[in-house]
Amino acid sequence: MLLIKNGRVVDPVTGTDDVMDVLIYGDVILDVEKNIDDKKVESLGNGDSQTKIIDATGLVVAPGLLDTHVHFRDPGFTYKEDIESGAKSAARGGFTKVVCMANTKPAVDNPDTLAYILKKAADTGIRIYQTVTVTKGIAGKEIVDMELLAKLGAVGFTDDGIPIMDENLLVEAMYRAKRLGMPISLHEEDPNFIINPGVNKGKISDELNYGGAYNTAEDVMVARDCMLALHTGASVCIQHISSGNSVELVRTAKKLGADIHAEATPHHFTLTEEDVLKYNTMARMNPPLRTERDRQMIIEGLKDGTIDMIVTDHAPHSVAEKAKPLEQAPSGIIGLETSLALGIKSLVQAGHISLMQLIRLMSTNPALFYGFEPDSIKKGAKADLVIFGEDEKWVADSFVSKADNSPFKGWELPGKVHYTVCAGKIVYDADSRL
Repeated sequence: MLLIKNGRVVDPVTGTDDVMDVLIYGDVILDVEKNIDDKKVESLGNGDSQTKIIDATGLVVAPGLLDTHVHFRDPGFTYKEDIESGAKSAARGGFTKVVCMANTKPAVDNPDTLAYILKKAADTGIRIYQTVTVTKGIAGKEIVDMELLAKLGAVGFTDDGIPIMDENLLVEAMYRAKRLGMPISLHEEDPNFIINPGVNKGKISDELNYGGAYNTAEDVMVARDCMLALHTGASVCIQHISSGNSVELVRTAKKLGADIHAEATPHHFTLTEEDVLKYNTMARMNPPLRTERDRQMIIEGLKDGTIDMIVTDHAPHSVAEKAKPLEQAPSGIIGLETSLALGIKSLVQAGHISLMQLIRLMSTNPALFYGFEPDSIKKGAKADLVIFGEDEKWVADSFVSKADNSPFKGWELPGKVHYTVCAGKIVYDADSRL
């Protein structure tokens, strides 16, 4: 048994924000109430005297976090990350669930690769789900066998990393995803408006003589796909939104009745194109960091519900790869271990949203999009939760991930994670580094 004493339970599902005790037996929450005493522990545990007690005084106890956009690079690029190291990185960040993207090598467009990942994921201690590609080989030419792959355990469809330019193909894929009752997520960058990827086309790209990517590259794709979502009725997610114009397009499509959703990353609501000058390749990502206006519009989208989910787009790369010149280095940064902290710093402490809203964006809403039952701190629920100090400072000086390609390395941040519990087991303990 596990008894968590005197923690501030923050749960968007039940609306609870109060100091409570949480009693866990096996993989289930047995009880949530004030001052659970030894007699109740003994009675509920059928006499089981083996009870671990966590004193959570001054800490937050929240449902386990869910990141619906991670790259664990397995198979094909395991020198960057693999399923085991990615899971450990997730657990350290407070995540009990992740959804992996499908642009591995080979791509997850076939039963064998999907089976390999799901088998390997089963032994990691957290819950790992896998998307499959929309098109074979992420080539944008032929739709995968969506029905078969759904039956074999895929949870969604995405060609993340590559835009789907063929509208007829995309419409057919949307209809098929809708029939399956599954979501489809889209990477929105039209290559016709990208001179060089990874940096916003603007004053910084001009200063660096780099070329850059116009925000129009995102905007035209988002406008198209919002209307296609409205046309087909499919559940569609705009991935890692970066442009303020695109936020407004999603807002409009929602008003029109489209089943449209959007993700935002901590780097897009924390940093701007100016940070490329400071962090160089560590601030190169697709879509790129944009202007302060874009950053503020993303925050407004998070505040009013236009943007449903906070995700990391956790994208590990090796030291050697990121040491290349800006035009040659790969895009992307890791994010699982700093996501909660940056949400607290950039959104909660900045006065934009409440902690309850942050947990909703990082746990409840992502689960609803994928059709999962949202985690909750309530009697009878799965014992998946995170315990952290909302204002407690820590320094992001090292990572559990194989990679450390992060502009936030060395930052002092709030929101130190003390424990992550999945299926009733402690999968991360800050003191022992489980």
